[in-house]
Amino acid sequence: MENSSYSRTLVLVSLSLASPSLLALEGDDALQDMSDPLAVYTQGGVGITDQGLNFKLGMAYDTGNPDTMAMNILELKGFAGDLLHLDGNDSFDALRYRHFSLDTTTGRGSQLDVNWDFESDLGSASYSFMQALPAMGDLQLYPLAGAGLTVTDTAEIRGTENPVGSVGYAIPSTYMVVGTYAKYSINENIWLNYNPMYINTLNSNHYMADLMDGWHHEAAASYQLNPRQNVRLFANYSDSAGTSSSVEWRLEFNHQF
Repeated sequence: MENSSYSRTLVLVSLSLASPSLLALEGDDALQDMSDPLAVYTQGGVGITDQGLNFKLGMAYDTGNPDTMAMNILELKGFAGDLLHLDGNDSFDALRYRHFSLDTTTGRGSQLDVNWDFESDLGSASYSFMQALPAMGDLQLYPLAGAGLTVTDTAEIRGTENPVGSVGYAIPSTYMVVGTYAKYSINENIWLNYNPMYINTLNSNHYMADLMDGWHHEAAASYQLNPRQNVRLFANYSDSAGTSSSVEWRLEFNHQF
């Protein structure tokens, strides 16, 4: 969830007094609040990290139910790293697909989040629920809870006498995730996000436990250039035993269509 996470508009009449971003649509062309972590709108974005360029395309669509909103988001990460003299190579090193839906009568969102890392041949898929809480002054929280599984296509079976070798895809672990998206509004154009997520694997796979168990932190500072465009600076950090202790940075530009 952006982490990296894991941007969607919360359109709520019933909770409109809880947050300035919870406004009813005035038509299909109404602009949505891009600072809202539950924002649903058609969007495009481009970002840069030390691994290369990231590209994002999100498409909102009609669910056929006036009380719900939904969108699909596809992200491709780490392109042209070598060409730009960064740490990555010139091919995409990761892919992320999300499907997000929102019930506008309850303020509850649900998300399918699928990730694949081409360099490690390891992916994950999770399903989670989010709920908008009433604002506390300039602070608003959106708690999240969900479950998922990891997938690898380099699974091996090692026999004591006759090793089988690679057998293709396998599910090395399942996991649960709990956390929150948090937004603090400084003014109409500047806001801060902090999105801590705790992950715990549900089996005894020590490799995946070292890689995933623990807190995963994402912080962002954002500036709204105009009603359709913003720039965002992200910092991601994990205290899992098997991950790097360094902070990962990315700068992102987003446009609402």
